[in-house]
Amino acid sequence: MKYQGLLKKMVTENAETISYYLETNSHWLNLNQLVNKTFAITFEGYECLSCHKEKKIFRQGHCYECFYEQPAVADWVMKPELSKAHLGIQDRDLAYEEKVQLQPHIVYLALSSNVKVGVTRKTQVPTRWIDQGANKALVFLEVPNRYLAGVAEVALKEFVSDKTSWQKMLKNDIAEQDLIAVKEQLKAHLPEEVKEFYIADNHVWELNYPVENYPIKVASLNLEKENFYQGTLKGVKGQYLIFEDGKVFNVRSFEGYKVNLEIA
Repeated sequence: MKYQGLLKKMVTENAETISYYLETNSHWLNLNQLVNKTFAITFEGYECLSCHKEKKIFRQGHCYECFYEQPAVADWVMKPELSKAHLGIQDRDLAYEEKVQLQPHIVYLALSSNVKVGVTRKTQVPTRWIDQGANKALVFLEVPNRYLAGVAEVALKEFVSDKTSWQKMLKNDIAEQDLIAVKEQLKAHLPEEVKEFYIADNHVWELNYPVENYPIKVASLNLEKENFYQGTLKGVKGQYLIFEDGKVFNVRSFEGYKVNLEIA
């Protein structure tokens, strides 16, 4: 089977085992059904996800110009504490920023390597956790805007990481830590302005990925250095394809790259 497509973040569906879908020009591929199939991936070029010009991708699927112009990739996206829409202050596009920032956000704890703290829009639960490859997750706060979520995250990351070790996540080398116990310990470190948004419910989400074999060692596939790769798919976790030889391919890191796929 041969397909062509512009790489974009895989679409996920949470179930007993998470389902993954990859968009191509002609089909949506259900990757769960393709585990143990041979993938041949050929890099063909670029297309910016914003302006759609065939320009080299700079970051996050955007060319250089769009990365520094589009509101969807402004600094506040990665650093929620920089959000200003609640003050009526524009960064790049106030209408867009109000739409995204002025809605309920979740501050959470997740277990994807070690315990980490993170922020996501409420509408992105549990998608955000799946994209990070978390095995477990727990809601900590529900706040009314992105700025307050950022304030909480900045305070809490003094005590737990805000990063995932992607190598450990992909090897399923996960620390044995009790999210509820960590939540109780961190509660005392919440800034005063967000304490009222604490969520007492201790429901722990458990997420299961379509992985047949986890690798002992992992090495990233870089499409620009290796224009062609062939390997047997053994699973999908986070936004990574995991191959039998230990190669892993971060689909999200290569958004905006045009590829040919051959699956046998």
